[in-house]
Amino acid sequence: MTRHTSRTESTFPPPIPAAQRWLEGVTFPPERPLINVSQAAPVEAPPEPLRRAMAGMLDDPSTHLYGPVLGLPALRERLAEHWSAHYGGRIGAESVAITAGCNQAFAATLAAICTEGDEVLLPTPWYFNNKMWLDMQGVTAVPLGTDDEMIPRPETARALIGPRTRAIVLVSPNNPCGTEYPAEVLHGFHDLAREAGLKLIVDETYKDFDSRPGAPHDLLKREGHDETLVQLYSFSKAYRLTGHRVGAVIGAPGLLAEIEKFQDTVQICAPQLGQRAALWGLENLAQWVAGERAEILDRRAAIAEGMALIEPRGWRLRGLGAFFAYLEHPFAEGASTLAPRLVREAGVMALPATMFVPEDDASGERCLRLAFANVDRATIGQLFERLAALDWPLAGDPRPA
Repeated sequence: MTRHTSRTESTFPPPIPAAQRWLEGVTFPPERPLINVSQAAPVEAPPEPLRRAMAGMLDDPSTHLYGPVLGLPALRERLAEHWSAHYGGRIGAESVAITAGCNQAFAATLAAICTEGDEVLLPTPWYFNNKMWLDMQGVTAVPLGTDDEMIPRPETARALIGPRTRAIVLVSPNNPCGTEYPAEVLHGFHDLAREAGLKLIVDETYKDFDSRPGAPHDLLKREGHDETLVQLYSFSKAYRLTGHRVGAVIGAPGLLAEIEKFQDTVQICAPQLGQRAALWGLENLAQWVAGERAEILDRRAAIAEGMALIEPRGWRLRGLGAFFAYLEHPFAEGASTLAPRLVREAGVMALPATMFVPEDDASGERCLRLAFANVDRATIGQLFERLAALDWPLAGDPRPA
């Protein structure tokens, strides 16, 4: 009997659980605890006022029932108002769908616009869950290379568009690189997608931590945006609601009608408690989020300052922003073996860039991703001291790796 490959077998295992297995059997002395920069999800609880508000929500019986498939009307309306004010455009609640996290927002959007055998342009390094979903849908992820500043370019994308191309996906601020894409780059991609009849999907999960004041682009003001542009968002990072799974799709009502089919089949609705918490956050936590942003920007500055310790050793900062730094290392060994070795010998847990690029992309072995959302300035200083102390063979060094 011929054995067929299932859709889940067609993609790689989740990288984060794989990396967590590096900790098995490793102990960390009190004077040198583990510095975990492998994952960006906030590990602290939501702010205390939000927790109090959520406790009160539990007494409302409707919190425990199914809700509208595309989300609570009040949350859709409030996010539409917030989005319009931030981006200087005008959208209504009918252009907002609430999903169970941004990963589901991506999955629902791609399910609504693609079928098996289609192609989607995905910049490399890519967010690995995006690649995994495309694999599981039988959709080909076409690697879109980035330049030396880790920015994809419309002119590069143009040459990759074929008859089965359905969308271009961008993540800005970027995961894994942290790079904030310039407005003119986003404008160029919008023009290209509109000309080619494609969807431009812009994941703006980390928009609340962009270093630039105001809106990072004006795509909502551009002609044809309602038929071309799809924006994705997550409430997880801004309000520390990762476990409550609340994300959003901002797009044309016709697209959301297709997404509604996906939602009703997979999830029915996003968790009610999380949606109510997100609504409360939008209405009450703007000042608190501004403080969180200031803290993340200070940690970003600490990363830039820390590079002075390791640049003489040959390290290179390739990307920095939001919760992420993307570093090119100088060692003879590749990142896929260096990353678990860092855990054992330096008490540092970072992800190798091999988790973010195609298997045949050699750049993956040269870089590491650091996620600094859960390490303060002092810990970042310790991190760079540990990296500076590494006395491993460098690339080109005659010593064995």
